[in-house]
Amino acid sequence: MNTQSPGLFIAFEGGDGAGKSTQAARLAGSLELLGLTVLRTREPGGTPIGEKLRSLVLDHGHGHIDAHTEALMFAASRAAHASQVIRPALERGEVVLTDRYIDSSVAYQGAGRDLGTDAVRSINEWATSGLHPDLTVLLDVHPAEGRSRRTAGETAEDRLESEADEFHARIRQAFLDLAAARPDSYLVLEARLPVDELAATILDRVEQLLASAGRRLG
Repeated sequence: MNTQSPGLFIAFEGGDGAGKSTQAARLAGSLELLGLTVLRTREPGGTPIGEKLRSLVLDHGHGHIDAHTEALMFAASRAAHASQVIRPALERGEVVLTDRYIDSSVAYQGAGRDLGTDAVRSINEWATSGLHPDLTVLLDVHPAEGRSRRTAGETAEDRLESEADEFHARIRQAFLDLAAARPDSYLVLEARLPVDELAATILDRVEQLLASAGRRLG
């Protein structure tokens, strides 16, 4: 947990097409109306080097990327993100909302790519110097529904999104296993629920966290 700084660190996790970006934006807007300073960010990315790594690892056309290289590229982006963006914001007392964090690597590369969840977690614990979210919001989406959402518009699927549903099924189960192992640190919600209902539930949980930390609202 983030016990070293006055800020609040929240990660949004889930399969591709779960609606993480939508809910992060909704939460940011609600918290800003309450008078809090919010930083929204994403992974891979969040820094200049992280955005370049994002393009290399997610865009098609860069040639074959083996599983170990993929995992290390995500970890490298996360190391810069944690050091250059997340920690400084938390030290300033801000609320940090990140679209993906360590759990995504554990699920996608550890389970999806079969590299081993413990091995991938260890690499990322080192990369982030043990920085953990205060809360992880897991939006649970079935692989078929996630693909339907991703392909509904004109944007093409990236390298990971375009993997088979079996790959995404392993990822989904890994996320659920992570949440089951530490239920107090997770808020698990069905992604198919109405957007407004999800947003209200997430805000309520975050307000409880803020209150328990002695943060005044409004």
